[in-house]
Amino acid sequence: MTSFLAAALQLTSTPDPEANFAAAEEQIELAARRGAELVGLPENFAFMGDDERRLELAPALAERCSRFLVTMARRYQVTLLGGGFPVPAGERLTLNRSELVGKDGQLLARYDKIHLFDVDLPDGNTYRESATVQPGSELPPVVEVPGLCRVGLSICYDVRFPELYRHLAGAGADVLMIPAAFTAFTGKDHWQVLLQARAIENTAYVVAPAQTGNHGGRRQTHGHALVIDPWGTVLADAGVAPGLAVAPIDPGHRERVRAQMPSLQHRRPALF
Repeated sequence: MTSFLAAALQLTSTPDPEANFAAAEEQIELAARRGAELVGLPENFAFMGDDERRLELAPALAERCSRFLVTMARRYQVTLLGGGFPVPAGERLTLNRSELVGKDGQLLARYDKIHLFDVDLPDGNTYRESATVQPGSELPPVVEVPGLCRVGLSICYDVRFPELYRHLAGAGADVLMIPAAFTAFTGKDHWQVLLQARAIENTAYVVAPAQTGNHGGRRQTHGHALVIDPWGTVLADAGVAPGLAVAPIDPGHRERVRAQMPSLQHRRPALF
């Protein structure tokens, strides 16, 4: 495998799906023009708004998101991750689903978020994702992207559960994709350090697309879409405006880091 460019896209999604799809395509096109072959959209890329509206839109939005990913992947000849969108899952529930689509439009993998964000934050915001989202029932997959690498999927709050990423590393992931809509309050303290920890402990690249800015009401996200190497070095940071973080994924560098720091080989799982 040879080096290639990966792009973590950053959006300020709104309750208007049409505007969100247009903004997403703009960033996908920019990433493709810069030579990125693996491109990730953040969680909630097609809709950021209240739960009632999301539940109402979910049936049509789920189908539209899947079609959009296929069209964009083919049009711009990239492997594209849709980092999270609602899929109906019974009465007043949706799944939070990501899909990875190859440049030929083939669905390579899908993942339904298993860890749901139910948190009362000191800034006064309360989040109850489980009130309207059904957790996935299967561990996230690792998939071979032809000619590029093996990608492990996850979504946002998953980043706080290191055992999930050890599962992905054990299944052969070279790149961990962590699309998110991380809150501004927690993001300032936890976002980058958690992503660096997941990269370091699994000696894998991390590609983390992100939401940024104000999405209406009190909902504000942190931004800073990142690409991080297996040593924990931040290779690219999108800052706080809509845009993208682009950086090389180098399989040779990953293997050198794993040779220098063979912690995955030193595990003693029988003791735990």
